[in-house]
Amino acid sequence: MSRPNNQTSQTAHLEAGQFVETFNRIRSQIQNMMVGQDEVIEGVLIAMMAGGHVLIEGVPGLGKTMLVKTLSDVVNLKFSRIQFTPDMMPADIQGTQVLVDTEGGGHELTFQEGPLVSSLVLADEINRATPKTQSALLEAMQEHQITVGRRTIKLDEPYCVMATQNPVEQEGTYPLPEAQLDRFLFKLIVGYPSEQEYHDILDRTTGTNTILVESVSSGDEIIRMREIVRAVSVPKQAKTYAVRLIMGTQPGSDYAPDAVNSFVALGASPRGVQGLILAAKVKALLAGRYAVSVDDIRSVTHPVLRHRIIMNFHGQSGEVTTDNIIEKVLGFVKTPDGVA
Repeated sequence: MSRPNNQTSQTAHLEAGQFVETFNRIRSQIQNMMVGQDEVIEGVLIAMMAGGHVLIEGVPGLGKTMLVKTLSDVVNLKFSRIQFTPDMMPADIQGTQVLVDTEGGGHELTFQEGPLVSSLVLADEINRATPKTQSALLEAMQEHQITVGRRTIKLDEPYCVMATQNPVEQEGTYPLPEAQLDRFLFKLIVGYPSEQEYHDILDRTTGTNTILVESVSSGDEIIRMREIVRAVSVPKQAKTYAVRLIMGTQPGSDYAPDAVNSFVALGASPRGVQGLILAAKVKALLAGRYAVSVDDIRSVTHPVLRHRIIMNFHGQSGEVTTDNIIEKVLGFVKTPDGVA
């Protein structure tokens, strides 16, 4: 009876090793182009391997667009970039019927696909789009399809939306609704480079050297990596801890600290705990394990939850951030018994 268990263990070990090798191969190529931002690069790759979308926030000029474009080159996915503006309509990103000339001199209506029909979509400055256009993007993110009139188009897998937004400039922007924010697995914050990183950026971008990245993966391999992620086991104690963290963000819950009850209007939804578990599975694989630990869950709590917590008036006026709230929850929610 032990042989099947040994075989299963060996298979899991081999798959974990394959996952790490693929992950590091892709990350290494991106780091050839990007200077610093190691946490953001890892976060983008974790989200892609987990099958989620990413919201990247940072002031202009920090390399957000370059990161996503480089990722598309490295994994050799069909890529499209949408520069959102307030006058953009759903048809501009979904596609529309256009009148084209035929060989006989006549005309016919032909559907012309929009940039959403891709595998990796960069939604640049997503908060500049109107709610009508954002709703069109929401269907693609959630259902992996777009609907134009009576036509429904299934989007090719793997499908991933990576959106950027500027946290400072508010003129001409439309804040993302909670329903759309909840569809992003991660919200990643891009910070300023260090002094040495500024020097490295100048050396790479103001000289004569041209930096090239290689295509080292494919869509099929990404799909296979996602299958490996889904197969990672989650012990009951780790699952319980993730559930309690989510409940800890909800005012009035038994696991909510005083800060949540005082400053939070809405906590994370069940989609939040799904995000914690999926991202933690990737972290477990990167550590060479085939089972999720409590530490894996803790390590992804901020990017998974920071955009799912809605502050009330007292929190906003007191400049309490969602990251502050997450720290309070992590300090308040106890580790279930039996978890190392």
